Amino acid sequence: MTPAAYDARVRTAGLDLAPFRALRYAPGRVAGLADVTSPPYDVVVRPDGQRALETADPHNIVRLILPPSPDRAAATLTAWRRAGVLVTDDLPALYVYEQRAAGTVVQRGLIGALRLTPPAERTVLPHEDVMPDVVAERAALLRATATNFEPLLLSYRGHADDAAADLVERTAARAPDTSLTTDDGMAHRLWRVTDPAGQSAATRALAAHRALIADGHHRWATCLRLRDEHGARPPWDRTLVLLVDTARYPLRVQAIHRVLPGLAPADALGRLTGAFRVRHVTGPLDAALRFLDDTPGTAFLLAGAGTFHLLDRPDPALLDRTVPGGRPEAWRRLDATVLHATLLDAVWRVPDRPGGIAYLHDAAAAVTQAERLGGTAVLLRPVREDTVLALAEQGVTMPRKSTSFGPKPATGLVMRSLADEED
Repeated sequence: MTPAAYDARVRTAGLDLAPFRALRYAPGRVAGLADVTSPPYDVVVRPDGQRALETADPHNIVRLILPPSPDRAAATLTAWRRAGVLVTDDLPALYVYEQRAAGTVVQRGLIGALRLTPPAERTVLPHEDVMPDVVAERAALLRATATNFEPLLLSYRGHADDAAADLVERTAARAPDTSLTTDDGMAHRLWRVTDPAGQSAATRALAAHRALIADGHHRWATCLRLRDEHGARPPWDRTLVLLVDTARYPLRVQAIHRVLPGLAPADALGRLTGAFRVRHVTGPLDAALRFLDDTPGTAFLLAGAGTFHLLDRPDPALLDRTVPGGRPEAWRRLDATVLHATLLDAVWRVPDRPGGIAYLHDAAAAVTQAERLGGTAVLLRPVREDTVLALAEQGVTMPRKSTSFGPKPATGLVMRSLADEED
């Protein structure tokens, strides 16, 4: 049964999750699943991390999510399917997905095909702005391949007797259909749920909820664009998601750092006179980051040319002049807001466009890239989850790449072919 046919049986007012026939790597056709999976496309450090994944296995999913061109991705996908490397599951299913670190379950959730809802419905809440060029890039890839390669990470707050959460826990009590451990030490387990009664119970329970986009704003915006291009017709009216009940499995929130390749550290510091208090901080990186974490108020850590500097106590008059009004005070105080509105736009005049700013999830990788390019890394602190949710519920989005929720699902374990559903 396709998700479109499923709609005729189960209608929901909130989250509308449907089973689907997943596209997956065929057992025995690759050396191992750990060799062909990848972090999400925007977490892969380029070029070194991408190159490492490409050489891990000739069929690594990174060749599809970060291809030289959308047409190349489409040709590669077709070739892999014809060769039997990627195959479609025989029955529609929801998929229970678990991640463990050091033997402890850190996340469990449910993967399915979620109905795309217009922003006005307020069923799925974004919390960050998006970059138009990234949405255009992802849209070109989706048009060419007609495949959801990566599940978006969405969070919701379930009830004590939630049937969806109960299905996840009951399913995880049996042996998994798929298991692997990736290079970062994270253990991944996956189960298929093909029982129609269990699927319907979970779907009906989710209808009482709305969700926060924890990770995947650009992919969500991309899918909304393609949905509109296809007149909201199936299968373009749904996308692939992992729904996590954060009442049971709270997500971790981390910062996303900036690298400014065209701004040398000396120039960055020289332009700060009177704008911020600037102090030299002794390394190594871990010690410097602890110093940043312990600093009250707005603060950033600048790295480059082998040194660290802490920026704090911004000039109040400068903030009044540069940070837009008409937004909640919690938004105006965000480090990311001050960084973009005051530092990047007004003080440093760094254009937020490809090549002007790089966004990296790992602080050490950001420092390494800044050192290699002769630029400046701006390291940030994570935003509290309750701040993120409070702003999202008010319909206020944070600056792009303000947060990194995790753990993120591995890319390549479960994919959704829209072309299969059109047949």
